[in-house]
Amino acid sequence: MHGPFFKFLKNLVHDNKGATAIEYALIAVFISIAIAATIFNIGTGVLLDYYKEILTGLHQAR
Repeated sequence: MHGPFFKFLKNLVHDNKGATAIEYALIAVFISIAIAATIFNIGTGVLLDYYKEILTGLHQAR
């Protein structure tokens, strides 16, 4: 009754070697999302300020 499939399942349940790799991958994903969100927010603010200065200069030059 305990064939190779059940042995495989038993080994799979007790094997936690891949858990560390998955945890590190999840940490890397969350850090990447945080970096991307920060860059997006900072980049948008800088870009808008830059264009506002250009538009202000153009309006004053008229």
